[in-house]
This record gives sequence, structure tokens and C-alpha cells, in this order.
Amino acid sequence: MSSDFIETLDLRGKVVFVAGGTSGINLGIAEDFARAGANIAVQSRSQDKVDATVADLKEFGVAAFGAAADVRDYAATEEALATAADALGPIDVLISGAAGNFPVAALNMSANAFKSVVDIDLLGTFNVLRAGYQFLRRPGASVINISAPQSELPTITQAHVCAAKAGVDMLTRTLALEWGPSGVRVNAVIPGPIDGTEGMTRLAPTDEARELVTSSVPLRRYGTPRDVANVCRFLASPLASYVTGVVLPADGGWVLGGAAQTMGVIGAPLMEPKQG
Repeated sequence: MSSDFIETLDLRGKVVFVAGGTSGINLGIAEDFARAGANIAVQSRSQDKVDATVADLKEFGVAAFGAAADVRDYAATEEALATAADALGPIDVLISGAAGNFPVAALNMSANAFKSVVDIDLLGTFNVLRAGYQFLRRPGASVINISAPQSELPTITQAHVCAAKAGVDMLTRTLALEWGPSGVRVNAVIPGPIDGTEGMTRLAPTDEARELVTSSVPLRRYGTPRDVANVCRFLASPLASYVTGVVLPADGGWVLGGAAQTMGVIGAPLMEPKQG
């Protein structure tokens, strides 16, 4: 492997901000970027999780910062970003990954339940990006949104997530157009079934459901947070310097057809409308 290629993946001295970066896929991304030498800031609602994550990230020998703030709160999110930029410097990579999900049929879902997911996933993504733009290194910054297969595939018991993540994908493309002239690239990643995440635990809670999911992935395995982090590192690197407005699956081929069929089978028991 050439030294030029290795240098493009070297993130030493870069500043990376991960919204939702204290658990699951987003924590895996934060750890992978820290492993590559980047200084990391994370945002999450729980101060305890933020403190634990910052301590974990510092074990990689990098500078780490954390802020407890809800992505639904624009002012709090802006303050978190401003404080992180003040502590670490201009943000080179901004990752928005906060998300909410619970499987429930639309007729069994309250308006507030629908709104809560849209507020976290879509409004939260807008807040992170809109508030974060002023702190980005321009030109040269990379923005990465974490989407979901539901953005492309209508999925029963997931009306709230389908609507929210489809909005995230279109927001990604729109901001790629608007921010491109300033040298800021905006892309999104669609993780498939990722092992050990709360989302897949809820959507495939039994051994039978897990086996059904695995068999529907063309590569015949669950992914790992590292699989998603690798794609994010590519999008953040000079290797992707001419890539913007892309929504890139990291799913083992799941969105090619297996996801919709599998989630339909898993979600079928939840489709019976409540009485009254």
C-alpha cells in the first residue's frame, strides 16, 4: 500500500464532532476516528454517557470534549458546537447521528410519538448542521449524516422513521447544493443491520428474527459499527474530495430487496390495530 494512500486516511490533528456519539454506531464512529488520530467532540443528552465517552476517547491519546445537549434544542446544540470549536478548533468533520425508533403500526401511533422521532431524526439533523456550519473549516469540511434503510424502503411499523430519514436524505442533497460553493461536502450513510445496536435489538429481538435478517443480507452477516465508520472515514478523507450529495449504503446489500421483505415479516405481528 502506497504511503500517499495511507496519508489520505491519517486524521491526526483533525477535529471531528459527533452528535449522538455516546452509543451504538455513532460511538463506533467516534472511536474509529480517534483511533486514526482525530480529536473528537461528542454530543448526547446524558451527561453521564458524555463523561464516560470522553474518558474512553482520551485512551486513544487524542483530545476529547463532550457536551450534554438535546439535538432538538437548537440553542443548546449551538452552544455545544461553539464550546467544542473553542476547545478543539474549527470542525473538519461534522457527523449527525442522533436518532429515535420504536416499532409501532401507524394506527397504534400517537401524533406525539410520530413527532418525537421526526424531531430527533430530522429536526435534530437540521439543528446540528445549521448550527454547526459557522464552526466548520471552510473550505474543506465534510458533513456526514447517518440515515437508515427506511429512508428508501417503505417499512411497516416504521412510518415515523421512514418519513424522518427520507427527510434527512433530501436535506443532505439540498445542503450539498447550497454549501458546495463554500467548499463544504455533505453526504449521508445508510447503515444496514448493525450488530449490538439498540435499533436492531428492537427490530429483531429474537434469535429467529435475527436469523431471518442475516439470511436476507446478500453478504450473509450483520455489520459492525466499524463497517459504518470505515465508510465515514472514506467520505471524510481526501479520497472523497469530489464526492458530495451522496447517500451511500453500508449494509451488505440489504436495501437491494431483503430489507423490505424481512422487516415486513418481522413487523406483521405489530400491525393489528388497537381497539377503541
